[in-house]
Amino acid sequence: MTISHLLNGHEKDLGGGFIVRRYLPAAVRQAVGPFIFFDHFGPIDVAPDANHDVRPHPHIGLATVTYLFEGAMDHRDSLGTFQRIEPGAINWMTAGRGIVHSERTPKDLAGRPHRAHGLQLWAALPRAHEEDAPHFAHTPAAAIPVYAADGATVRVLIGSAFGLTSPVATYDQTLYLDVTLTAGGRIDLADLPAEAAIYAIGGKLAIDGAEVPPHTMALLDTAAPARVTALEATQFVVIGGAALDGHRFISWNFVSSSKERIVQASEDWEAQRFGQVPGETEWIPLPAKRPPA
Repeated sequence: MTISHLLNGHEKDLGGGFIVRRYLPAAVRQAVGPFIFFDHFGPIDVAPDANHDVRPHPHIGLATVTYLFEGAMDHRDSLGTFQRIEPGAINWMTAGRGIVHSERTPKDLAGRPHRAHGLQLWAALPRAHEEDAPHFAHTPAAAIPVYAADGATVRVLIGSAFGLTSPVATYDQTLYLDVTLTAGGRIDLADLPAEAAIYAIGGKLAIDGAEVPPHTMALLDTAAPARVTALEATQFVVIGGAALDGHRFISWNFVSSSKERIVQASEDWEAQRFGQVPGETEWIPLPAKRPPA
């Protein structure tokens, strides 16, 4: 049996009726490789009067990894970056010692019915790089290498697989694949990193004969290759990498190996010492529940 645990996740309302399914961190596993946070939103039909904008908010100690299947969003950050995020692209924002960003509906979609569907992950930074300078890197969809054979299509979003390597730069070994299989198709996942998981986005699949329903994350025992079979046309992602170099504390949007650093970040945000997103005047206040001192 290649599956060690199945995670069903839980729903969380981010406001305005924007519901996400959250899988990491989980009680049985804080992270899979560097990925310490995993949200799946949609697919949803966004009403013309919906407001799903995410106002400016801070991060430390992590990198956000945004990947869309449908829709678009405008990213702005305190570095002065503006980037329209569209399906198929990988957007890696290194928070390091501190960054502020917003995610808003583009003007051409605002006030119009449209679809939204995507994944947002956080990668915890290695301890040696938690206080690095913040940085934003956009890799367009056309730059992502693609492997196709026998009814399988694999987009190598991050890391290396099937003889292909993504141009996305990371700190430690990291793997992120977007895989589609035609009904009855199968693919063997060999040479997986020490920690890995499969998340079923849509369609029924089986891992070494064990069925995995849609919207379920399967944590893998990577000692042996995993054979994934599509019981119907299906799409899933593979995530993983080298194990984190120690436990991480998580409070609101902050991740750190130091509890004291999170307390400091909370105080800095409350005092508005993080910097601002150019052109933005709104900001999300620190939650009432504070990190322990």
